[in-house]
Amino acid sequence: FFSSHCDQIFFLIPSQISSIMDGRKYFPAELQSLLEKHPQVRVLKLSDQMKALMTYIRSENISREDFVFYADRIVRFVVEEGLARLPYKKTVVTTPTKAEYEGLEFDSALCGVSIVRAGESMEKALSQCCRKIRIGKILIQRDEATAQPTLFYTKLPQDIAKRYVLLLDPMLATGGSAIKAVEVLMDVGVPEDHIVFLNIISCPEGIKAMVDRFPKITIVTAEVDSHLNDKKYIIPGIGDFGDRYFGTDLFDYKEASDE
Repeated sequence: FFSSHCDQIFFLIPSQISSIMDGRKYFPAELQSLLEKHPQVRVLKLSDQMKALMTYIRSENISREDFVFYADRIVRFVVEEGLARLPYKKTVVTTPTKAEYEGLEFDSALCGVSIVRAGESMEKALSQCCRKIRIGKILIQRDEATAQPTLFYTKLPQDIAKRYVLLLDPMLATGGSAIKAVEVLMDVGVPEDHIVFLNIISCPEGIKAMVDRFPKITIVTAEVDSHLNDKKYIIPGIGDFGDRYFGTDLFDYKEASDE
């Protein structure tokens, strides 16, 4: 059903702009306009299966084991769609029937880069799709008081400038960490249009910040949420993805009272 090799993809997930629910702080037309203006932002089609998976991981009552299981499934969909955004070239192979088959193969070297720590949760799915892929690390901490990112650590393949890069981070909130990560990649020679940013849940603020700063990168997301609250968490969101995936302490995600 899914390919286990990077040079052959047998199942591609269709992409389209997902519908936006009523009652959100960003008007549907405004968000639709943003996405239509930037076709490099790819939102997965929410089939009933995908909507169910998203529902499972959003529930505050789900166990950590189930959260990891369903999150891994969603990430696999996102990774497959990200791979579909890469360049391919024609190739011919011989089948066991000794007939020739005209197909496709990757037209460039590839690597993954995860934004530590939450981005590491997406490495498993990427490695399952591309078994020998190289994966770099970027550690960026967000100041919870100012929501501003600070770079602490990088470890990247030496030839990364010659590769297409799948940048991994499950959440796109303010866009600060992702923007900082893209800056790091471009500083070492990766072209902007060779970066594909993969995430599970995004919001209009984060998307706008990314495309305004880097109009040539590709963004693949499973679902676009409503807005950021006063603590800069995505609403309705999922809480802290890394905490829930790796089983560490949680923060208080509720919006502050007006009282």
